[in-house]
This record gives sequence, structure tokens and C-alpha cells, in this order.
Amino acid sequence: MHAHSPSFTDTIAALSTPPGVGALGVIRVSGSEAIALTSRIFKGKLLQDKPGYSLHYGRIEDEQGHTLDEVVVALFRAPHSFTGEDIVEISCHGSPYILQEVLQLLVRQGIRLAKPGEFTQRAFLHGKMDLAQAEAVADLIAATHRSAHDVALSQMRGGISRQIKALREELIHFASLIELELDFSEEDVEFANRDELAVWIHRILATVRHLGDSFRLGNAMKEGVSTVLAGRPNAGKSTLLNALLEEERAIVSEIAGTTRDTIEESLTIQGIRFRLIDTAGIREAQDQIEAIGVSRTLEKIRESAILIYVFDVLDTSAEEVAGDLEKLAREELTILLAPNKMDPNPHAQPSDYISEWVDGNQIIPISAKNAQNIPT
Repeated sequence: MHAHSPSFTDTIAALSTPPGVGALGVIRVSGSEAIALTSRIFKGKLLQDKPGYSLHYGRIEDEQGHTLDEVVVALFRAPHSFTGEDIVEISCHGSPYILQEVLQLLVRQGIRLAKPGEFTQRAFLHGKMDLAQAEAVADLIAATHRSAHDVALSQMRGGISRQIKALREELIHFASLIELELDFSEEDVEFANRDELAVWIHRILATVRHLGDSFRLGNAMKEGVSTVLAGRPNAGKSTLLNALLEEERAIVSEIAGTTRDTIEESLTIQGIRFRLIDTAGIREAQDQIEAIGVSRTLEKIRESAILIYVFDVLDTSAEEVAGDLEKLAREELTILLAPNKMDPNPHAQPSDYISEWVDGNQIIPISAKNAQNIPT
């Protein structure tokens, strides 16, 4: 048996709305024969005579003349459509039975069911979008919070594509000048000022770094900002997680080492999704299971963008905190200090914990148990 590659010249159809019961369901048909083949089952108006960007009310009938549904059909004519082909969108009532029957009726007219992502693929092949924009379509559909939506929408509108295109033109121009210099290297001719070339190189490098940073930012916005709650055993990490989530997600007890494995939950703050990861306390492991938990904690810290280091102000000195941070800090890691249990020790000064890894703005004294400073 040989797998057949899908043809990009035939007409395809798919359900464009989520499966299940709803008020409306939309079936999209795309291809050179989309309008003609849909006209065979649509009764109301002759679709071939109608212009693009128009809506038409009518009925969908099967081969026996039985009415399946009353629908509204939208027409989009090539090349002014999402795929660059003729497109028909059939708005039916959202019954799974009706939608399935209409799709099967279209298939019997010679229309093929679309593969996943094939509409976007055709849009790319017909020059309606580039690869970055095509990827952004999937990201926009999957966006679950404002920041991911904004990043995907900007990319779909060509924001990244324009920057990459401008960078490519700069690199081509720069390479042509270098090749010209090499071709006439033995002649006493200078085609480009050396100082200008140096400025040019720095500008190109700055653009590349900016694109790299935007990728990391966009990925964080899409996947969520990895935020690890770490510290010594019984510091209050799980209590803080519960306070942030406003639910009893993690088990809390006075026994040190209660949390043995990582617990991950999501929290959206001002449109940005944070992946909160509660971890096992960092200490010399008492048994093999705890050793695995501590190892996973250190791994999660290495992978995280933000470390919220929680410590008990009653039992942990500033020197001990500094020693822990020295082992955990790295260049790209943002560290927030959360001195916990401030209510029984109101005299502890946040300034005592300022070091080369944190400043005063990154220290938030809390009482996780009493929800003190949790909104901050």
C-alpha cells in the first residue's frame, strides 16, 4: 500500500467550527470547483452568477430532494479569499447530524475532505501568507490568554516577516559589497568605508539579537512564563502556591519534605500566563525518593524564566539565603525573594537580603498562610 499525497488542485471541504452541538456550524469549501459543486446541493439562487463577498439564503437538499437544512452561503472568489481559491462557507444549524450529512453530501459531489491544516497550507502555496504567518494562524486559534493572542496576531499580520525580509535585504547588500571588495582586493580601490561597514555589522547583529529576544518572548507568551517556587523544606512554597491559586492545590503540613515531586498549575495575571511550579525543598536528601525530588527541583530551576525563592524569616539568615542564591542564580534568570512568615516576625528587614543577585524591588515580604502581600 502506498500513501497518496493530497492533490492541491482538487476541491476540499471541512467543518470550520468546533465539533459538538451549537447554534451554528460552518462548513468551508475551497477549490476551483467549490462554487459549481456546492450549487448542485444549494437551492435558492444560482451561485455561479453571484459576486464574491456576498451572502445568500437557501436550502441544502440531497439527491432525493429532501431538505437537510436552511442555510446561508457566503461566497469568496479567487484570488480574494483566505486560500487564494474560490471559497464557499455554508452556515448551517449546529446539529452534528446536519453537519455530517452536509459534508457527506459534498463528498458525493466529488469534493474531498480536507487534511488537518490544508486550508492554511493552500493559503501559503498561493502566496496569501508566508510560513511565519501560517504558523501564527495555529497559534492564534490555540491562544488561551491575551498576551499569546497579541503575539500571534502581530505575527499573522506580518510583523516578524517584515523584519526578516528587511534583515535579508541588509545581508544581501552587505555580502555583495564584501564580494566586490574581494574581487578587487589587489586594486587600490575601496568600495565601502571601513567605519561604515563596522556600523553596518553592529546594526545587523542588533537586529539578529532583537529577533532572538522576540522569539524567546513570543515563546514565553505562547507557552506561559515558567515560574518556579523554590526554597528550603517547610519554607511555605506550597502554601504560597495555594494562596496564589486561591485553592488548596498542594498538600501543606508542618512536616518538612512533604512535597516530593513538582506540581504545576497555570495562573493568568494581567493577560500573561504564568506556569507556576511548586517544587521539593532543597536540602541534603534523607532518602532516594527525596533525592529524586531535589534533582527535579534543580532541573526545573535551570529551565525556568523566573525563580520565586521562598524562605522562612524565622529560621533562615541573610547569609544562608545568599549562599543558596549563589548556587541557583544564572544570567537569564529573574529572581524574586519572598521572605515568608512575616506576621510572627514583623521586625525582619527586606534590606537585609539585598545582594548582587537581587535588589530591593525584587524582595516581597509575605505571609503565605495569611495571604499577606499575595496580590503584590
